[in-house]
Amino acid sequence: LGVAWVALHARTAAQMYEGKADWSAITRLVEHLKPSGVPVLGNGDIWSGRDALNMVAETGCAGVVVGRGCLGRPWLFADLVSALQGVNKELTPALHQVREVMFRHAHLIVEYLESEDRGMRDMRKHMAWYLKGFSVPREIRHDLGMVSSLVEMRGLLDKLEDQPYPVEVGDKPRGRTSHGRPPTLPDGWLNDPDELVHVELEDAFSGG
Repeated sequence: LGVAWVALHARTAAQMYEGKADWSAITRLVEHLKPSGVPVLGNGDIWSGRDALNMVAETGCAGVVVGRGCLGRPWLFADLVSALQGVNKELTPALHQVREVMFRHAHLIVEYLESEDRGMRDMRKHMAWYLKGFSVPREIRHDLGMVSSLVEMRGLLDKLEDQPYPVEVGDKPRGRTSHGRPPTLPDGWLNDPDELVHVELEDAFSGG
């Protein structure tokens, strides 16, 4: 078929971020592609290693794709590897460990964007995800959400008192939440689903 694998997100465009992902759609795709030998990766509502195991067992997919589940929890990938290798181990870092991951994350963004200003602006949205469930003074939360430099961020993080990982919210849904909405397509898009769109060679390779 010319593809190495296919990934399917089991939440519809109409759902947006609400409701539960319909894993049965992944099951149907697995069955449909089984004769071709193309593996299917499942996506949707993977918040923990247990979720990954449940999806694989329920749908027969070959692996999982993670979206919002890793926001503020990059160690989720280690949990997934452990779970899929049959190791019952989930990381529960204390706040002092989380704050070092946060600072490393900020460094990497600044390095990648080659701009401390742009990097810190981007990092602001990650603060609440990392601190979800932790008891952090309102003033520090606010200031981290407005942070403008690595030095400032370091100073704020150093004010945080250590505390255990909030396991009661650690593997719960996170990231964006929004109500569903009807999907829209360009006018006439579905008039003839079998129509082959003609593309000029110049257009296909044009950078414009």
